[in-house]
Amino acid sequence: MPRVSTYPRLVSGPRLRALPVPSGVGALSVLPDLRRALDGSGPAVAPHALHSPPPPIPDDVGDLPPGLALTIGTSGSTGRPKLAMLTSVALRASADATHERLGGQGQWLLTMPAHHIAGIQVLVRSLVADTIPVSMDLAGGFTTAAFARATGQIASGTTAYTALVPTQLVRLLASPDGRRSLARYDMVLLGGAAAADSLLAEAGDFGVRVVTTYGMSETAGGCVYDGRALDVSHVRLEVDGRIRLGGATLAQGYLGDPALSATAFVTDDTDRRWFRTDDVGHLDEGALVVDGRFDDLINTGGLKVVPRLVEEALAQLDAVGEAVVVGSPDPEWGQVVSAAIVVTQGSSPQTLDDLRSQLRGVLPDHALPRRLVTLPELPLRGPGKPDRAAVRRLFDDSH
Repeated sequence: MPRVSTYPRLVSGPRLRALPVPSGVGALSVLPDLRRALDGSGPAVAPHALHSPPPPIPDDVGDLPPGLALTIGTSGSTGRPKLAMLTSVALRASADATHERLGGQGQWLLTMPAHHIAGIQVLVRSLVADTIPVSMDLAGGFTTAAFARATGQIASGTTAYTALVPTQLVRLLASPDGRRSLARYDMVLLGGAAAADSLLAEAGDFGVRVVTTYGMSETAGGCVYDGRALDVSHVRLEVDGRIRLGGATLAQGYLGDPALSATAFVTDDTDRRWFRTDDVGHLDEGALVVDGRFDDLINTGGLKVVPRLVEEALAQLDAVGEAVVVGSPDPEWGQVVSAAIVVTQGSSPQTLDDLRSQLRGVLPDHALPRRLVTLPELPLRGPGKPDRAAVRRLFDDSH
């Protein structure tokens, strides 16, 4: 198996500098800087997209946490940019727990921007596993052909892993070349957005081994796999269903913002630290089910609708390939359920009446879409998550 050099002893007292990260194959050029940040022989890094402004590092950041390896940008649901501070210990704990859950170390394929936590973790896992990752050519965006070419670079006989978002998996499963390439991987991590049950079933029918992940920058990426916390992580629900995440992968707060850090990261009466997410969920036989973000819940006529449930129902329809559901302002109902869909290749165009008719009896009447827009592809943000704000604007602009 291809290997890179091992780590010297960790040292404390890191400095911090911005780290421009190229897209695609060029992302691998940051591995030496990332390695030094992890082992403490170099400064901590603040990754950002090449040719984009560096992250807003405050002039007076105060005392940096011992062992700080990197800060990673996140805006959560507020849209306010902030930098989560992750130590080498937290990143290594995440990588080791991931490999333990997957059944061992392996070679990774990077399919998304490496200045986001999901992408940078592919590089971190590779360094911890002492293997050389492969990166896709993203010059033309994410394509099945580029994924297949990159997959062909995985060393023969090597345990292979990759991480995708649901939109990427949908496109790969729609192509014979994509399905053949997916079969090369011992496991595919799927995160960044909720995955419809129908998508997971389709992947299983083709023999693709998928593990769903849940986490965020503040938890060093995914810390809940298939609804179960990694061995170094913890999940707790507050009374209103808000999800708390804890354990060894937690960030040390936000750079230069102790007030926000104190609100988001709390300590309980047993001295266990928790990150209070903006998500709401429930437990199903002990497994965490993420219902969505608090600010994504739709209140229509006094009744609450979970967008994820409507999206899953839409995904069950033969004519719907992808769907995003949002709440749109309405003078009568307060909000109405609005759906943006991508029609599957070869299917007839779908009207709002078509969808409502097919979903009636599957969803309660108040959860049926009242507005519809059909798109050639969904708007995306970051590493490939559906851009719900952009979808909301589509409906705002049309009314």
